[in-house]
Amino acid sequence: MRLPAPATWLAAALGGSGVLHLVRPRTYEWLVPPELGDARSWVLGSGVAEVATAALLAAPPTRRAGGWAAAGLLASFVPAHLHHLRIARGRPALLAAGVLRLPLQAPMIGAALRVARGRA
Repeated sequence: MRLPAPATWLAAALGGSGVLHLVRPRTYEWLVPPELGDARSWVLGSGVAEVATAALLAAPPTRRAGGWAAAGLLASFVPAHLHHLRIARGRPALLAAGVLRLPLQAPMIGAALRVARGRA
């Protein structure tokens, strides 16, 4: 069985996540570091950016641009993942989720860069 191309699964992941950010923003607001200001604005803005990036990845003529956008977007989520770890102290399940999420950024960014460079 052949796995889906990186552009396909990145588009699905970012598109699905983006829609959830827009439909249920409260679910994500706690992840926004308070130093960044209004959490709702960040959540809605990132949802729009995720959906737009997914659209770029889904269309062959814009796929490479989508790869660059996805790499930048995924890198921009690192502060939220670090904040997740910061607030999870003393809460084992929340800490476990944060510990699993942060390292996943590296392979996802790597896949986005392969798409951006036309290698995937």
